[in-house]
Amino acid sequence: MVSNKFFRIFQIFKYCIYSLLALNVYLFFADEWVAANHLFMDGIALEDIFQAFSASIDTAAWVVLLLLFEMETYVLSDSQVRRHRWSLHGVRFLSYFFILLSYQGYWAKSLDLYEVTPIQALSACELVDHETVYMLTLDEFADLTEDNCQELPAEGGFVRLNDTDIISDAVVLWDARALAWVDVFNASLWLFIVVMLELDVWMQLRDKQSRVYDLASGASKIILYSGLLIAALYWGWAGAFIDFWDAFLWLVAFVFIEMNVITWREESEELHALETEADISPG
Repeated sequence: MVSNKFFRIFQIFKYCIYSLLALNVYLFFADEWVAANHLFMDGIALEDIFQAFSASIDTAAWVVLLLLFEMETYVLSDSQVRRHRWSLHGVRFLSYFFILLSYQGYWAKSLDLYEVTPIQALSACELVDHETVYMLTLDEFADLTEDNCQELPAEGGFVRLNDTDIISDAVVLWDARALAWVDVFNASLWLFIVVMLELDVWMQLRDKQSRVYDLASGASKIILYSGLLIAALYWGWAGAFIDFWDAFLWLVAFVFIEMNVITWREESEELHALETEADISPG
C-alpha cells in the first residue's frame, strides 16, 4: 500500500517536472521576443528565426524528445515501440532537425557578439537618443534615456553591435559572450548525451547486452552530466535564473529517463531469465 502510494507521488512529481519544462518554452520565447526586436531592426527574416529564438525552439524540440524517451523507456511495451517505430522515428527526426538548427543558432548568436564597432564616448549619457538601447546581459536590454544613463555600467569603453541599435561596454559584452558560449557548451553536451541514450534504447530493443558498453556508457554520462551541472552552476552564479532553473529541471528530467532505462533493462533481464528457466525445465 505504501509502495503504491509512493509510486503515484513519484509519477506525479515526474510529470510536474515535464510540465515545468514545457512552460519554460514560453518563458524563453518571451525573453527572446524582446531581444529579437533589438537585434533585428529590419524585422526577423526566415533565415534568422533559429538565431532569434534558438532557446525557445531548442527547448520545445527537447520537450518532444523527452516525451519520446519517456514513451519508449516507460509508457510503451517493447512490442508497441517496435510496432510504432516509424511514427516514433518520424517525430524524433523532426525534433533532432529543430535541435540542430537551434544549435547552429547558438553558435551564430555567440559569433555575432564579436561583430562590434568601438564608440568614442566618456559616458553612456553622450549616446542617448530615441533608438539606442543598452545591453545589460545576453537577451536583456534597457532603453537608454537621460534618466538611467548615469546608472548603467560604463567600464572599458563602449561598443555598438554592428547592424543593431544596441550599445554596451566591454565588461558587459564580455559577460554576454561568456553566457552565449555556455549555451553552446551546454547544447553540445546534451547532443552527446542523447546519442548515448539512443544507443541505450537501440541495444535494449535488440536485446544486445554488453557489460563493456554499460561501463563505457555510465562513465561517459557521469562526465557529461557533470559538465551540465557546471553550466547550471555558472548560470546561477551569473544571475541567469531562467537558464539555471531550466538546466536544473532538465537534469532532473533525464535522471528519470536514466531510471527508466535501468528499470527497463532489469525487467528485460528478469523476463529473459524466466524464459530461459522455462526452456530448460523438464516438460
